[in-house]
Amino acid sequence: MSRQASMQKFRESIRGQSFCPGDSGYDAARVIPNGMIDRRPAVIARVAGVADVIECVRFARENDLPLSVRGGGHSVAGKSICDGGLMVDLSGMKGMRVDPVRRTARAQTGLKLGEFDRETQAFGLATTLGVVSATGIAGLTLGGGWGHLHAKYGLAVDNVIGADVVTADGRLLIANASENADLFWGIRGGSGNFGILTSLEYRLHEVGTVLAGAVFHPVTKAKDLLRFWRDYAAESPDELVTQGGAFCLPDGTPVFAIAACYCGDLAAGEHVLKPLRSFGSPIADNVAPMSYVQLQSMFDPFFPPGRLTYVKSNFIRDLSDDAIEILASYSGKSPSPYTFGPFIEHWHGAATRVAPTDTAFPHRQYDFNFFAWSNWVNASDSEKNIQWTRECWQAMQPHLIAGAYGNYIADEGATFAREAYGPNYDQLSELKRKYDPTNFFRLNHNIPPGSEEPVAKSA
Repeated sequence: MSRQASMQKFRESIRGQSFCPGDSGYDAARVIPNGMIDRRPAVIARVAGVADVIECVRFARENDLPLSVRGGGHSVAGKSICDGGLMVDLSGMKGMRVDPVRRTARAQTGLKLGEFDRETQAFGLATTLGVVSATGIAGLTLGGGWGHLHAKYGLAVDNVIGADVVTADGRLLIANASENADLFWGIRGGSGNFGILTSLEYRLHEVGTVLAGAVFHPVTKAKDLLRFWRDYAAESPDELVTQGGAFCLPDGTPVFAIAACYCGDLAAGEHVLKPLRSFGSPIADNVAPMSYVQLQSMFDPFFPPGRLTYVKSNFIRDLSDDAIEILASYSGKSPSPYTFGPFIEHWHGAATRVAPTDTAFPHRQYDFNFFAWSNWVNASDSEKNIQWTRECWQAMQPHLIAGAYGNYIADEGATFAREAYGPNYDQLSELKRKYDPTNFFRLNHNIPPGSEEPVAKSA
């Protein structure tokens, strides 16, 4: 059978839509939020269900096609789209069922955070999932899943209680604590290395009105604010999550701001947040009681799709005075008004009380995560924005560990994977040998099966 005939037969065999170059809708289907990424798959399959996913795996294997998987498409590294291969687009799979009695949710992996939160909040429930509502639940969860509730309820991976996984040999496996427990361990932090997840089951928690928002200061006050925040964060209760850094307001004003979410008794939250809100002379303070859904969309206006994006990130070993000097020196200096950087997140509470080897996600012991998340509009500005991002990251190197939160990485090599998976790398490599011995699922932060040696990491 000719390649063209084989392709046509495949397209007719699936229930969902498919797109090839030249088809109406192809260019729209291949676009992902990071405007830096411009790739052209041979075919895009917008799958309608598990049977379509299985057929995609079969077709890609038999035709030796690279296969990428798109959930929300928010991989800043562009892992969700491939050149010349098959892109499995899960965006049509949005089924979800909330069990308010058991406090669980079964969600298909085409859902985005905002869609998931809307369903769970109808019952006064939620779980930890990112901070931008347009992000896909699957990729975020597979990479760890930091969010506003992590200190009280753990990361997204800590709240996964089961998954359906289509493996490289086309089988659909159930993965939970009692069935395929090794696979269940591996998907919770192992990126997309072990298969295509078609649904995830999460543990939910009671979440009502939260006290949230941000306190904004002139960017020139970054050093003083960081020193205050370091001490303030050390006393944070589990109900409080903070993050902050340098960026520009919509009118172009450069600021250094700290965003906060207190999930608990609102009166207690007012008391806990008072030192943050009264420190220095803020130019604005929009902290207020709000719904969790409102909070989860608070950052959305700053991350519209289509901007060019480049990110460098690692965990901070110690937020020392020297590290603060560097962070302050780069604050307000990005060549783009749309950049978030330098920026840091405070990691603590329940997420850090999980042992590094209990899930595949190992980074549980560091208080702060650093990133420079550069966004800009014109391709002609790419070189200077990428250079600034790297310079900021390089300046912070003496204060960073080698490991990183994989969801924030724009460029990496095999060495990065070894560092990102830390003490779990060897076990993950053996798991990869069991479930994907040919490294069929390789368009991810990849873990080759066996003992392949890493190559040098790019800058």
